[in-house]
Amino acid sequence: MIVAAAYVRVSTDNDEQTSSYELQKNYYTDYIKAQPGWEFVGIYDDEGVSGTSLEHRKGMQQLIEDCKAGKIDLILTKSVSRFARNVVDCISTVRMLSELSSPVGVFFES
Repeated sequence: MIVAAAYVRVSTDNDEQTSSYELQKNYYTDYIKAQPGWEFVGIYDDEGVSGTSLEHRKGMQQLIEDCKAGKIDLILTKSVSRFARNVVDCISTVRMLSELSSPVGVFFES
């Protein structure tokens, strides 16, 4: 059984971004639930928050804590830029997740 979660983020609260945010949440909920052998554990999100730093991203911080606690095997996200705008943060986070005692994979759709 693969325990899967998704991470979604939009950086502004404008109508177009809010629509994208809701679409991402619905898409990943349906997608993960449809996969045989996968268990859906939730959507972690940050709405209206810049991806340039992990500091103010409460959804991402909770996701990382749950990964460290062994609650998640796989994270799905739309793109590298949704996961982190800062390349160093992105690489270091993916590396840290892969080196946990129960490694966590990250799948970027694009």
